Amino acid sequence: MGDDEAVSPKDRFLTVYGRKPVLEALADADLRVDKVILADTARGPAAAEIQRAAKTAGVPVQRASAHRVKVLAGNGKQDQGVLADVVAPRMRALAAALADRRPPERLLLLDGITTPANVGMILRTATAAGLAGVIVPRRGVAALDPMVVKASAGIAFRAPVLRCGSAREAAESLMEAGYGLYALDASAGVSVFEVDLPKRAVFVLGGETAGVSAEVAELVTEWVTIPMPGDVESLNVSAAAAVVSFELVRRGLS
Repeated sequence: MGDDEAVSPKDRFLTVYGRKPVLEALADADLRVDKVILADTARGPAAAEIQRAAKTAGVPVQRASAHRVKVLAGNGKQDQGVLADVVAPRMRALAAALADRRPPERLLLLDGITTPANVGMILRTATAAGLAGVIVPRRGVAALDPMVVKASAGIAFRAPVLRCGSAREAAESLMEAGYGLYALDASAGVSVFEVDLPKRAVFVLGGETAGVSAEVAELVTEWVTIPMPGDVESLNVSAAAAVVSFELVRRGLS
């Protein structure tokens, strides 16, 4: 089994780092924190406060080297020597979702979206719309970190996130599972409000600058457009995601 197929800790937890986000997670009764990892160099009142909060919440605290904490957090400038793994109950591997007896029918696939604010807002919108899953690859998309959590207003913790290695890997798996892949293009001839969708469909949301990547574009079933009668060339990707998500709600397909 390859690395991308193995169950990764990133398929189970959202990792938050920094003193304030960790304390907030520990204090939130609606969240289940798996563990706190504290750098062995962390001392003083701040470290003591985190240890007290973890003890109160019944969460184990592990010590690790400062370097290890930086690697795990993925942000050496802002981790402040502490991180927490928060259980994300609806997060799982895409492969597991596709293997279900009744796989999810309507999905979003993020392809090259690197701005945490956009990823967070998309997760919030898709969750509000009741979509069955948002595919967030581990490569090529903003990491699911405190900035994404903040942009989602905390919804990222319970969003239906599906993980995989890359957007191309996801597209190939989805095609093999019988999904149609639909991507947005301002010059497409078919409106997102009129396109006929198969039982299983995934909408690809491309990056802020480059749009849908070439390796995913070649697998797209059909390109669709969001009609814009006004004098605007394109929408922010999170706004486009909202249009798509609530069009599926309108159709009763979310």
